Amino acid sequence: MNKKENITAQIQPHSSKDSCGGSILVIRLSALGDVAMTIPSIYSVARTYPQQNFKVVTSAFCARLFIGKPENVEVIGLTKEESKGVAGTWRLLRRLTGMDVRAVADLHNVLRSWVLDMTFRLRGRKVVMMNKMRGERRDILAHRCSTSRPVVMRYFDVFARLGLPARQQFESLFAVQPPLPAIAPPKQGRWVGIAPFARYRNKMCATENLRDYARRIAHEGADVFLFGARGKEAELLSGWADGCSHIHVVAGALQIEEELALMSYLDVMLTMDSANMHLASLVGTRVISFWGSTTPACGFLGWNQKEEDAVCLGLDCQPCTIAGSEYCRLKTFACLKAECPEIKF
Repeated sequence: MNKKENITAQIQPHSSKDSCGGSILVIRLSALGDVAMTIPSIYSVARTYPQQNFKVVTSAFCARLFIGKPENVEVIGLTKEESKGVAGTWRLLRRLTGMDVRAVADLHNVLRSWVLDMTFRLRGRKVVMMNKMRGERRDILAHRCSTSRPVVMRYFDVFARLGLPARQQFESLFAVQPPLPAIAPPKQGRWVGIAPFARYRNKMCATENLRDYARRIAHEGADVFLFGARGKEAELLSGWADGCSHIHVVAGALQIEEELALMSYLDVMLTMDSANMHLASLVGTRVISFWGSTTPACGFLGWNQKEEDAVCLGLDCQPCTIAGSEYCRLKTFACLKAECPEIKF
């Protein structure tokens, strides 16, 4: 991490005596990986200011990520009626405006959060939105800029602009090792997790390379756990496990809390630029990440992960998108042909 990226971590925290009445409303409504990236900043700031209360608004599913949260953090999961559409936004707004809020940290910066922001601004509350650095992103895609400020650090920046600068005080969701899920065997030897899927086609490197790697190390005695969604992904991964007792398909078989617990036992996790990269990072597990249309230069590398563990071919056309797409403008998907490196444990 260079000097510029570490500015927030070096700021001296204020005394808890500086805290004022009312809560800090933190907004990040979706998606899973993006919400996961907010947790290091929220937990760090909350621990720095124990007298200040924080209310985090997110989806009901994402709310389950906030394991081991500081006592001064309350997570508000959206109800089904609040989750979609204009009517849902107004229902959510009615609930939030009934709370004692002194300032708003908008970590989402989208149309829906703007409605909430404007309402609280009209009530005289300070609102700070995450800087999405859209100009810098355009420069990265045009190869006029080589790197972007990490998104996690931009979340820290929002709190600093609210007068709540904080040091990084987050290592893992779990203060102590959680129990293993019932479907996992006792741990013996190396445990490797593989999550070969991503939301977008041009973020998924060749799955056959990971399949061959999984089968090879499993035959060498390592236990391999395959992560994904139920349905088609789970069916595909079941084929990887044929004839190999050391390959365990956990796709669609675990609750999110159980997945996180299992990830905390892994020696290494292999993922795309996907939510699973961020989930494994939240429990302190080393991640080997594979990058296609996106690259770490876009600012989405997992929390506390090393760039040398990011597998990227570095083609002239990379990156071609910030968040992913179904298409390749060259129609070759050449960036997805990276091979799995030999991993040293």
